[in-house]
Amino acid sequence: MKKLFVAFGTIILLSCGSTKIVETTGTVVPPSGPEGVKVDKEKISGQPSSSINTKKFTDASRIGEIMNYLASDDLKGRDSGSEGIEIAAKYIENYLKSYNLKPYYDTYRDTISNYKKTSYNIVGMVEGSDPELKNEYILIGAHYDHIGIIKAENGDAIANGANDNASGTTSVMELARYFGTKKTNKRSLIFALFSAEEKGLVGSKHMAKNMKENNLNLYVVLNFEMTGVPMKGRDYLVYITGYHKSNLAEVSNRYANEKLVGYLRTAKDYNLFQRSDNYPFYNEFKIPSHTFCTFDFTNFPYYHRVADEVEYMNFEHMAQIVNGLVPVIEGISNSPEQEIQMK
Repeated sequence: MKKLFVAFGTIILLSCGSTKIVETTGTVVPPSGPEGVKVDKEKISGQPSSSINTKKFTDASRIGEIMNYLASDDLKGRDSGSEGIEIAAKYIENYLKSYNLKPYYDTYRDTISNYKKTSYNIVGMVEGSDPELKNEYILIGAHYDHIGIIKAENGDAIANGANDNASGTTSVMELARYFGTKKTNKRSLIFALFSAEEKGLVGSKHMAKNMKENNLNLYVVLNFEMTGVPMKGRDYLVYITGYHKSNLAEVSNRYANEKLVGYLRTAKDYNLFQRSDNYPFYNEFKIPSHTFCTFDFTNFPYYHRVADEVEYMNFEHMAQIVNGLVPVIEGISNSPEQEIQMK
């Protein structure tokens, strides 16, 4: 998340995050695809985080492969405009292409116009199957940048950004894989991985403005942020920011057939709705735009620190989120009417 400084016991909000286990070759490729990525299988672990019964599309092993790549030291913390984030960009591009997503623009790259360093959003799409509903768009997004090299702790200066936000990026990539291969959506789906979120939501501001200027018929925005660690003592799996601004939680739980999405009071208290990439789209379009998250200020002490490493992530929990959201996105994309409404 964008500059949310957290000291546990004391929370100060300014605005709103690995070990060397990945070797890369000249061409970056998706896991389970052509040769090019090696991961440490011993790092792929995690315990179930809830009793929610989900359709099993992805699993902890697959989630772990992507996470180990994106949050490796080789990517140097994925700072916007850096060599490290360029490696991540190529990896995501190849992933989307491998699973039959078309570029949303002329290419998968959307050059950010409002940031001094050359940076790119990576954007693919799956066209809807219905001749009328395909002209309505659902955007599913996450930021793939982080804060790069920072002040060293115990000799480590690379802020790997596993939870913030390789976790959300991985969720979006796996959802893109599902819909790119299954093509079960009547409305069109845009899968956007934003850069320069950590600089002030810069990438999503650029894209939201561009889409508004081009009169995109955007229906709803589903953003993912810091989903790598489960919450404790909750009767739901994820919360959404801006919970009371629309009926998204109610509709999501109906399609999931479980209490998948809940309300976190802390998210409202600290106005997290305005501190991730959902907000520029809400600001431009005034449509339902929310972020799915499991960071609750108590379950992860390494926000914007070098210790935000893969070893602290729960891949089973992350797989549950993806699997739980598949029927939700299918339901939202296939309903005859636009059932997600602002309150």
